[in-house]
Amino acid sequence: MAIIRILQSSSTSAVSALIDKRPASDPALARRVRTIVERVRRDGDRALERYARAFDGLEGPIEIERDEIAESARTVAADVRRAIRFAARNITLVAKSQRPRTWTVRPIAGVSIEQRVVALDRVGCYVPGGRYPLPSSLLMTAIPARVAGVPEVIAMCPKPDPTVLYAARVAGVSRLFRLGGAHAIAAMAYGTATVPRVDRIVGPGNAYVAAAKALVATDCAIDFFAGPSEIAVLSTTGKPAWIAADLIAQAEHDPHARAILITPRKALADAVARAVERQAPRQGPAREALASHGGIIVTRNVEESVALMQRLAPEHAVCDSNAVAARITRAGTVFVGSFSAQASGDYVTGSNHVLPTAGAAAARGGLSTADFVRISSVQRISSAGLHRIAAAGIALATAEGLQAHADSLRIRTAVTSRRRP
Repeated sequence: MAIIRILQSSSTSAVSALIDKRPASDPALARRVRTIVERVRRDGDRALERYARAFDGLEGPIEIERDEIAESARTVAADVRRAIRFAARNITLVAKSQRPRTWTVRPIAGVSIEQRVVALDRVGCYVPGGRYPLPSSLLMTAIPARVAGVPEVIAMCPKPDPTVLYAARVAGVSRLFRLGGAHAIAAMAYGTATVPRVDRIVGPGNAYVAAAKALVATDCAIDFFAGPSEIAVLSTTGKPAWIAADLIAQAEHDPHARAILITPRKALADAVARAVERQAPRQGPAREALASHGGIIVTRNVEESVALMQRLAPEHAVCDSNAVAARITRAGTVFVGSFSAQASGDYVTGSNHVLPTAGAAAARGGLSTADFVRISSVQRISSAGLHRIAAAGIALATAEGLQAHADSLRIRTAVTSRRRP
């Protein structure tokens, strides 16, 4: 039996089970997370240290001193240091292009509207510390914040290895803490004596982190829900071995990761399934994910393939051509062409790899510099400008039954009218 299932698009129930699958809620986990968050909010460092020692295996202080970061970073292999700097340069270049701009427009004489862009004061970056160190996640979260002009960027990682510490130096992280899980999120959201409160929390994490971010979101801004990773490939002409490699690569993130191929070519579907069987490891998260959450859907035509991709709204979409890419408008990021390996975007293209999952890409894209600024408007209205717009404002306020609104316009126009020659 093949690792990855092949489905016909006509099997609507099976396709729906694969395409429309969303992470299942876990009430018991939600209760545990709520308890952790509430205790950290109430007891501060006392609860934070207790959870850090129990869950993170913390030994010693919570915060990592600059001298320790510098000393540990020196142990990173030269080729890895070069790779981190290379990735950081590309991420910085892309982040600078994403920076929102200020502008002023005058819709009518005497009325000006300015868009003001101001960096957040302090942000918190969560860096997972699970099976593998993830210096790339630190770069992807901290660098856009620095490019946006955020003066203080703190980072949380329960088990930061030397590569993460070196990435923190390159990215310009202000403070780094050995904390993970729901207690780290609570500390950033509400602040403790040791951990400062932040304006926004960003970065991926496990189910505890995701649940904690959702819980604190009413009190502290977050980026978005980031669940198990996803890749969806839409292809008619791709190389089976390359497609299989991409599916396996994404599946190795997590046993719950989704890896899907959508194609109108039955021959390609069969070839990719065989390639997955040859290339996939005999055990581990990739094999589990492919068997439980992976699939190949054979469609009637390209149009149906695009429709399924749009319905899925995947974190990562991969396709063969610019023509197809133009039609995929609901995805965290789109890779076009055989050489646009999705793994390259995880590390070194410069595009951000912190992306929405579980269908959230239907409404927004990935993390960007714009997530680290406040965009507000400044309105300036002169006497002459108010006279030009007051009648319309009074009419609308009256139509809505808000008489005081109308009066606040009338009182000004009446005063200024008497002053006019």
